[in-house]
Amino acid sequence: MHKIMPREKLASAGLEALDDVELLAILLGTGGGSLSVIELAESLLQGFGGLRGLLRAKRQDLQNQQGLGPAKTAKLLAVLELSRRYLHEGLMRSDPLESPEVTEQYLKSVLRDHSNEVFACLFLDTRHRVIAFEELFYGTIDGATVYPRVVAEKALQHGAAALIVAHNHPSGICEPSLADQAITRRLKEALALLDIRLLDHFVVGEGTPVSMAARGLV
Repeated sequence: MHKIMPREKLASAGLEALDDVELLAILLGTGGGSLSVIELAESLLQGFGGLRGLLRAKRQDLQNQQGLGPAKTAKLLAVLELSRRYLHEGLMRSDPLESPEVTEQYLKSVLRDHSNEVFACLFLDTRHRVIAFEELFYGTIDGATVYPRVVAEKALQHGAAALIVAHNHPSGICEPSLADQAITRRLKEALALLDIRLLDHFVVGEGTPVSMAARGLV
């Protein structure tokens, strides 16, 4: 039971003292229909299986929930987008090799929750600062077809001196497959012909993304 209203608890004890229901209740502001704001927050978290499920839900799925209309749906969608932009801004201001945790957090935020496999690239300058991020290939739940020529063309378009590539495993298992290792070798060889370095290949799933460079596979 939440006997103290979330805003009062926030004022007296700070953000860290609030649980997920209370934080969500503050974001929502008011209840809906016959539900109080606390009841609405509890219902949403239970219905979507927690914060992660709620924040990755589609707009239509959110609007279909009792007590959650267009305004509250917009708030929830905005929170997720703000978090992604926050991570992206941190990435753009850092050196991915000096701040690998920033790179990992960003790649996880944009790739982890795709239902199918997505292959993406971070294009870097000579000082390994981020020029751009692009999702290039989309596949089934089992894999994506990656074309080194397309990756090389994109790198030249961006004037990139180096690349970090990444893809997700919808299964949640981060372990690089034999196919992942093979495409990494092909990419490295194709980019080397253009004097562009492949610095790393991250596999994103549950937990911390796996760096293939750290495994000696790049």
